[in-house]
Amino acid sequence: MKIRKAVITAAGDLHTRLPLQSIVDRTGDVRTALRLTLEEIVSCGIEDIALVVRPGQQEAYLTAAGPHASRLTFFEQSNPRGYGDAILRTSRFIGQEAFLHLVSDHLYLSRGDRTCAQQLMDVAARHGCSVSAIQPTRENEILHFGTVGGTPVAQESHLYDVTSVIEKPTPTVAEQRLIVAGQRAGYYLCLFGMHVLTPAVFSILQQSLEAAGPDGRIDLSSSLNRLAQTQRYLAFAVNGSRYNISEKYGLLMAQLAFSLSGVDRDQILTELVHLLSAR
Repeated sequence: MKIRKAVITAAGDLHTRLPLQSIVDRTGDVRTALRLTLEEIVSCGIEDIALVVRPGQQEAYLTAAGPHASRLTFFEQSNPRGYGDAILRTSRFIGQEAFLHLVSDHLYLSRGDRTCAQQLMDVAARHGCSVSAIQPTRENEILHFGTVGGTPVAQESHLYDVTSVIEKPTPTVAEQRLIVAGQRAGYYLCLFGMHVLTPAVFSILQQSLEAAGPDGRIDLSSSLNRLAQTQRYLAFAVNGSRYNISEKYGLLMAQLAFSLSGVDRDQILTELVHLLSAR
């Protein structure tokens, strides 16, 4: 499976500002959140990137993209009908190819030499099907994420055949429908905001949009659930973490994670000790 294109969705209510926020990366350099996302994609050898934005946001995003601005093709979601609709608007750009998809309100931090996106693409290339990155997540946090149910793939570590996907389930629903063998008690496999998807997802999204009616909205999780019923669809727990910067203190938590795994770790630890001792 050769992946040449990527899609970033950035047309949500908070996306007029979140991807434009700055963060200090592991090397101590200041980057926008958007640039970090683009560098995650470019690290995989992908150069053609679709960015779905609200009308009037192109200039701000071109500036925030830095040296990667020339790689971007913009799609405006002028009449937003949900996350799934945002992805659907890139269907002609993608064509009949598999593609990498990332959300713009998450930042990703790997714990190894390969980025989270590179790990995911390796799995997709090996198995030749759609694969979503996942992260084991505590029960009290699953209300914020799409969550998958499935079965472990034999002789593969951290890889699962997906049987169902539910958007932001309650703990009760998760306990009834989404328990996966081998997970710690109270933990579920939640979407990471990063996917390799086959073009089959576009026809499912289109059908969902038509069924929703002229004023309806569609998410991605429902279409991923249908995808799991029609073709092989995997979930892979990458060696890394996602940080949702749209949550309260999300940007702060992301900054701490990057700083504590980077060249300024000792300085940050010293400053944290001073802050704690002053309380």
